[in-house]
Amino acid sequence: QVQLVESGGGLVQPGGSLRLSCAASGITLARYTIGWFRQAPGKEREGVSCISSNGDSTYYAVSVKGRLTISRDKAKNAVYLQMNDLKPEDTAVYSCAVSAMPGTSNDPTGFSDWGPGTQVTVSS
Repeated sequence: QVQLVESGGGLVQPGGSLRLSCAASGITLARYTIGWFRQAPGKEREGVSCISSNGDSTYYAVSVKGRLTISRDKAKNAVYLQMNDLKPEDTAVYSCAVSAMPGTSNDPTGFSDWGPGTQVTVSS
């Protein structure tokens, strides 16, 4: 059974940083495309970052480019999202998800397994 668990969220002041982790059981993340999505209250789910299975290709939403960095640790079977210079508009529940499709994508319909998410709140 595939299980994904996110961690690392919390309350941070504007300009601060967080590092989100996506850990998995029942699946080898290195074999799949992994995406990070976020959903704020009253808004649609948004793909913020994605990394291809071999790590050669990454995607960042325009709103986060230059501030977020996605990475993998194959030995730990984990994917990370380093978030710097956080803004109040980054406040959302962040979830990681797995896709068997090649390359990268920001379309949530292509992702088959999801974690429950971790709350990120950016506020002074």
